[in-house]
Parts: sequence; structure tokens; C-alpha cells
Amino acid sequence: MARTDFKQRMRDGEILIGVSAPISATKSQMEDILGKDDYAFINTDSQHSAFNEETLVQFCGYADELDIPVQFRIKHTWQAYLIGNLLDLGPAGIEVPQVEEPETVDEALKYFYYPQVGRRSWGGAARWQIAADGDRLRYADWWNSHGWLCLQMESIQAVSNARLLAKAGVDCLTWGPSDLLYDIEAHPQHPFRTVDDCVRHALKQLEGTTTRISFRSYDYNLRSKYIDMGVTVLMESPKP
Repeated sequence: MARTDFKQRMRDGEILIGVSAPISATKSQMEDILGKDDYAFINTDSQHSAFNEETLVQFCGYADELDIPVQFRIKHTWQAYLIGNLLDLGPAGIEVPQVEEPETVDEALKYFYYPQVGRRSWGGAARWQIAADGDRLRYADWWNSHGWLCLQMESIQAVSNARLLAKAGVDCLTWGPSDLLYDIEAHPQHPFRTVDDCVRHALKQLEGTTTRISFRSYDYNLRSKYIDMGVTVLMESPKP
């Protein structure tokens, strides 16, 4: 199967740059976005965007034709139980927003991975790389080793619990800087005064694990700053 090393590259700490695209993007628009830099993945969103399943299948189909894996942010934290259904539509990675509790992590893990690791149900003709090998056991084993799961931290509580959220099978803890700033502003006496304070704290907690920090900076001009801090996965807007 193609692109089999992405998850391992992530776990190994390789610098991986993702670029965002609207879920309604045409293939030519996607080609234009991907032509602006050497991107490792493309991410799209349903949390803050209109979304239907057919559009996601089409988006992932275009990405597959362009040989780029898709990371998809789901609508809501409480919909972690739908992760398996959404993966059947073509994403290679899932991002769950506003995660704070270890119980949410357990729910996400259960429906992200196939048995005997998780409880994801078998099926779906649009699944990432399913055309390469549709054997049930081989594909399930391949998926469990190559699909990636991201949980988004958007509060001081989540940052404080970063080590507890980084359970086996969680590949990245990602960031929502704007919502995190709301929480920082609501706790003016807390020692974490900036998003960067939170990033440094989380990086320290994750030392010795295979869970990486993925930072949604949007701005490619900030790439070197966060790489120097120890961030290895970045999500950016397309270059102008």
C-alpha cells in the first residue's frame, strides 16, 4: 500500500507540515494549494464548516488521486463514537476537538481502531487505501498501524492533563489557540499566561512518549518558531 510510513514518521518526530483546504475544494483548487509547498498531509474541517458525507468522500477521493492523506476534524467532542463511520468515508487521520477528559480519549480510541485493538466496525468502499487490499484481517492490521488519531487541547485543563490524554494509540495532541486564549483570559492568576507557555508545558509532559504536538499556527512564517520549541507537526493555511 502507498504512504505506509506517515504514522511512523510522525512518531519518529519528523517535521510534517499540513495544509488546510475547505471541504468544498475542487481537485484543481486542491492541486493549487498543494503546489505551494512540500506538504505531508491536507486537513479539512467540519467543526466550524458546513459538512455532508458525500462532500467528504469527494474531498478524500481528490486527495487520494493527488497522493496526499487527509486529516479530518469532526463536528463535536461528543461525536467521538462516530469516528469509525467517518473514517469509512476516506480520511487517513481524525482530529477530535475540545478534548479534556481521559474518558473521551477512550471513546475515540475504541472507534478509531479495528479489533483486536478497538471496536471499529468493518465496511466502507471509500476507506483510505482499501482498494489496495480489501482482505478484512490484513486491512485492519494495516489500518491500526497507519491511520493517525489527534486530540485537540483547547483549555488549561486539557494542557494540564496532556500526559493523561496521551494514551497508547494517540498520535498527536493538537492545538486550538483561539479557544485556549479564552480559557487563559478566564483564569488571570493561572501560571500559564500565553499559548506558548502551554505548548512548552505539554512538550515537557510528552517527553519519552510517541505522542507528538501538532500546532495549528495557520501562518507559515511561524514555522521555525514552533519547530525550535519542539513541535514536529504543523497545520498551516496555504501560502499566498
